[in-house]
Amino acid sequence: MRAGKLRHRITIQKPAQVQDPTTGEMGPGWETVKSVWAEKRPSSAREFKQSQAGQSEITGEFQIRYREGIDATMRILHKGKVYNIEGVLEDNESGRQWLTLPYSEGVNDGS
Repeated sequence: MRAGKLRHRITIQKPAQVQDPTTGEMGPGWETVKSVWAEKRPSSAREFKQSQAGQSEITGEFQIRYREGIDATMRILHKGKVYNIEGVLEDNESGRQWLTLPYSEGVNDGS
C-alpha cells in the first residue's frame, strides 16, 4: 500500500476510567490512544430488524501503518462518527507493515 492512500485522519480510543467534569466521579469512558492516518474502505451495508425497529449496520475496514497494542476492545473516531473495531489483521508479508481494522458502525456506536 502506498502512503498516498492514507488520507483519512482517525483517532483510536480505548476503554478507560474517566473523571466526570461536573461531579468529579470516576466512571467508564474512552481515552485517546493515538491519531493516525488511514485508508477507509467501506464494504457493505445491511438492513436488519431488531425489536421491531429497523436498523442498519455499515461495515468496512480501515488500514493503518503498523502499531503495537491495537485490539478489538478499542474504537475509532472519524468525522464525528464512532466505529467499532471488529478485529486486527496484520499484513501477509512481514506482519509489521500494516494493520487492517475491520469495523462496524451504526449498531452500538462503540459503547
